[in-house]
Amino acid sequence: MKMNAIILLLFIALFSSSYTFQLVSCYGDSDFCVANLLTPYTSSGYECKPPKDVTVDDFVFSGFVSGKPIDPFNIRLTVASVNNLPGLNGLDISAARVDVGVNGTIAMHFHPHASELFIMVQGQLKAGFVTPPNLVFVKDIKPGDVMVFPEGVVHFVVNSGDTVAVAFATYTTSNPSFHFLDHLLFANDLPTSIISQSTFLDFSQIIKLKALFGGSG
Repeated sequence: MKMNAIILLLFIALFSSSYTFQLVSCYGDSDFCVANLLTPYTSSGYECKPPKDVTVDDFVFSGFVSGKPIDPFNIRLTVASVNNLPGLNGLDISAARVDVGVNGTIAMHFHPHASELFIMVQGQLKAGFVTPPNLVFVKDIKPGDVMVFPEGVVHFVVNSGDTVAVAFATYTTSNPSFHFLDHLLFANDLPTSIISQSTFLDFSQIIKLKALFGGSG
């Protein structure tokens, strides 16, 4: 795993170096603005923390291990974003670790304001994305492979092996959002009749999915 960690750090450094820092630093000639998490988050990030309050811990995140389980997808996700790594503020870079269990899936989703670089470390995955007009790009990926998901495209990952798979990702934003299609469709109170009419799904299947994702209606 040591070599994989080195490869990961190199990719993160390469990925982040192509984005120009936009915020005005309040630390003299230093090109950074540590987030003051007590202020509102805006389209340009958080306000800068007062220089006297900045510590080395603002630049370190120690929780990049197998993270919070996300049901029913059988995955564990840990995200290192500006919200838990304040030094990322304004740098247009963040990272995530995902552990995909056997038969698990990172269900179809998209990131509205970020491209993603997906880095395989362990196991075997099938990954892909779809774009208009009806274009599909799918690939079996293995440790050492890297795949890019352009900004805004609907993409997915499934475990195609017989062991837990581990991958890392970097994003071109310090605060990535994850919009899962299952949640958008079935984790709300949109009437089943409207979903059925607009998706051509059977009532029974919609009701089953609403129950799975906590929706109603």
